[in-house]
Amino acid sequence: MFKTRIVVLVYVDDLIVAGNDCHAIKYFKAYLHAYFHMKDLGPLKYFLGVEVAHSSSGIYLCQRKYP
Repeated sequence: MFKTRIVVLVYVDDLIVAGNDCHAIKYFKAYLHAYFHMKDLGPLKYFLGVEVAHSSSGIYLCQRKYP
């Protein structure tokens, strides 16, 4: 049985929405947008000083700007 999972990470006024079902994530973001003023910035690239790199083999997190 396939279970849809959506995870929301909240930091002050920033949200990261992730999950295993793209359609459910789009529906959830549309639902939030109906009740709150928000904008979708697209795929995650940076968050709290962490660079997020996407590739065909996975997701990589890096803090190379901070030695």
